[in-house]
Amino acid sequence: MAGLDAASDAVGFIQSLSHTKGKWAGVKFTLADWQREDIIEPLFGTLNPDGTRQYRTAYIEIPRKNGKSQLCAAIALKLLLADGEQGAEIYIVAADRDQASIVFNVAAEMVRRNKVLMRKVKIIDSVKRIVFPKMGSFLRAIPADVAGSYGYNAHAIIADELHVWPKRDLWDALATSTGARTQPLVVAITTAGYDRTSICWEQHEYAAQVIKGTINDPTFFGYIRAAPEKADWKDEKVWYECNPALGDFRSIDEMRSMAKRAEHTPALQNTFKRLYLNQWTQQVDRWIDIDLWDSQRGTIDEESLRGQECYGMLDLATVSDMTAWVMAFPHEDDHVDILARFFCPQAKLTDSSNRYRDQYQVWADKGFLTVTPGNATDYAFVRQQVIDDAAKFRLVDMNVDRLFQAHQIAQELAEEGITVVGMGMGFLSFAAPMKDFERRLLGRKLHHGGNPIMRWMADNVAVKQDPTGNLKPDKTESQGKIDGIVGIVGALDRLMLHEEAPRSRFEEEGAGIVAV
Repeated sequence: MAGLDAASDAVGFIQSLSHTKGKWAGVKFTLADWQREDIIEPLFGTLNPDGTRQYRTAYIEIPRKNGKSQLCAAIALKLLLADGEQGAEIYIVAADRDQASIVFNVAAEMVRRNKVLMRKVKIIDSVKRIVFPKMGSFLRAIPADVAGSYGYNAHAIIADELHVWPKRDLWDALATSTGARTQPLVVAITTAGYDRTSICWEQHEYAAQVIKGTINDPTFFGYIRAAPEKADWKDEKVWYECNPALGDFRSIDEMRSMAKRAEHTPALQNTFKRLYLNQWTQQVDRWIDIDLWDSQRGTIDEESLRGQECYGMLDLATVSDMTAWVMAFPHEDDHVDILARFFCPQAKLTDSSNRYRDQYQVWADKGFLTVTPGNATDYAFVRQQVIDDAAKFRLVDMNVDRLFQAHQIAQELAEEGITVVGMGMGFLSFAAPMKDFERRLLGRKLHHGGNPIMRWMADNVAVKQDPTGNLKPDKTESQGKIDGIVGIVGALDRLMLHEEAPRSRFEEEGAGIVAV
């Protein structure tokens, strides 16, 4: 009975508030069935024998546009004004100041629209604080980048969009700041992310295990609405299953519009899956549709390519990482065969800090990865492989990373009669070959032979976009190595220049180094 009363009180308080945005602004916050029955009632109505709240941590993960900000604000106000806690400290924490302000501003506006609450509290917008003098309590919004400098005695913490929090140590500091409280509550409300080393992924996995019953933790509340991993992202039935507000206050037309764009723009598919279907994806801005990639593997036979014209890109690693040497062989029907070779030092296969070491070993055993002795990349070995390939095939010319310290190996290759060109790593250099890569991929004219390392890198690659829509690979945001894909783009760059324009005087003169 006490639990029912507590649940009813929480629902009643929240429904005394009003919406603050769009066509619903000023309308009473009537909780949707899923909000009331699946979140608010169990979260606040499940009690311990002594009458205190059972749940201490809540992880709520739903797609965007399902009312997270409004629900966050309502929960925060309930914990501040209707939880019976003297001297309560309520913190709304988000990745940055702007995000933290979003939920605070909603909460403040909810209070302003309620005459009863306005008589009880003081809103101080300049410091993003709502004070409840009668109980000596306050609510404050703080960004994660400065939150670590505070000391806390929190009654409740609302962690907004946990998937973009920069560090896990802040979560740990906040989650352990509630020890002096009788019935504290830490609530994380977020959309799915992409970084599977983050605190959000850790909480997601824990919540999933609690929901399934694999982990028995009566203090942890989990609620996840997401499309199954293998679900058809274009199926509207899937959309409804993971978007509880769809058909209510969530627009189906907006989802249809975004899906249409994503269907024809591979870079948007991960965005749609992550933000609209709440699926954890591989990286922020997916560039390559992996199903499309798999559909055009073709067969790459080195012997049949012997003597054929090709263009190359050597993406050199740091002394202890993976190096990619990629060649592109054009054909009359506009398709291109991709032949790739990958190298790494022996030490990477046993290095405990290399989280891919087991996979490296599998690839090495199967002949896809060449392992060189020692702790550092054997540039002499790589150089000789390029020389051998230049003799075996008709290598017209090749790119190297102009920003990497490649001058020595470029000079040595030039001495062997190979034309080496320095390629910049900015938008200007990548814009055209990235578009050519997309054109060939969408036209199913990029045959890669199913190389598993290249497939892994294709699924890893994230891209950056400049204001004019130009793309370039983003190694810092990609979840794993992408050197092979950079290699393909660099090889296509050389191919395009020979297809579309006369060769420069540097290249017409024969072997040498151009702008390295």
